[in-house]
Amino acid sequence: MRPGIEVRPAEPEDLSPLVDLCLTARAESSVGSQVCTGEAADLAHQLGALATAPGGTVLVGLLDGAPVGLLLGRVVGPNPFTDETSLAVESLYVAPDHRRRGVGHALMTGAAGLATEVGAEHVYAAPIPGARGMQRFFVQLGFAPAAAHRVTSTAALQRRLAQDVVGAPGRRQASRGLEDLIARRRQSRAATGEVPVVALAEPVEPPTRRSISMQVRRAVQTRREVESSTTIS
Repeated sequence: MRPGIEVRPAEPEDLSPLVDLCLTARAESSVGSQVCTGEAADLAHQLGALATAPGGTVLVGLLDGAPVGLLLGRVVGPNPFTDETSLAVESLYVAPDHRRRGVGHALMTGAAGLATEVGAEHVYAAPIPGARGMQRFFVQLGFAPAAAHRVTSTAALQRRLAQDVVGAPGRRQASRGLEDLIARRRQSRAATGEVPVVALAEPVEPPTRRSISMQVRRAVQTRREVESSTTIS
């Protein structure tokens, strides 16, 4: 997890900022009514009910101590339809000003940890219809279509999250190495005063082609002279 990011179960004092996050998500979505109710008081009651319901979970993502993301989920099963226990991620949201900082990954890492804790072999996710960014996010984490949801195994999700954490410094290091190489080349040119110049040579026709062109021009000229003398006579 990146420095400054914390993920933990929601506490009663988190309720107000979580309501604000949900209302922001509702306003951002083109299908706001499918995200949550627009009434803050009702929303606070619903979040509280989910957080205390059997199997219900509300995770809050904090960046430098401020709540900037949330994950709503439920542990489901076993039931008459399946003997398997699964974790259903019903909603995942990060405030617009705090995206691309690892908060979403941190929330999913918390969800994967919860899935392992309760023995859930699979994690299901239900992206909001029309939320293309969230669809891409789950695809990148290895979620595959499953009816109206997306699904991945808990083990595969944990491996992918771990790869992202390990891979990020490597990508930054590779980019930095390229920048250093370019900088060294610039310094070398500045020190020697050498400026690479590429001279563009004029195209030269092959001798055979030039000879053919000259012969054609001569033939045309001769023909014109003959035609002119014939016309005059």
